Amino acid sequence: MNSRELAQYLEATNSIAKPWLLVQLRLKKLQERQALISPDTYAEELQDIYQDLMNLGEWWRGMEDEVF
Repeated sequence: MNSRELAQYLEATNSIAKPWLLVQLRLKKLQERQALISPDTYAEELQDIYQDLMNLGEWWRGMEDEVF
């Protein structure tokens, strides 16, 4: 699945509000651009995505049935 298909899936399933899926979309887009950007830029963007993922924390605790 490429980033375009993933984005269409997110829209079709009303998953735009699920931040962990948006992180997955960002990772897919970065993967697709990897050959076009420098290794340093790739590493910086990957670190940014990782930090955003870590910032999600455990916001879902107690809402598992609603969000998953």
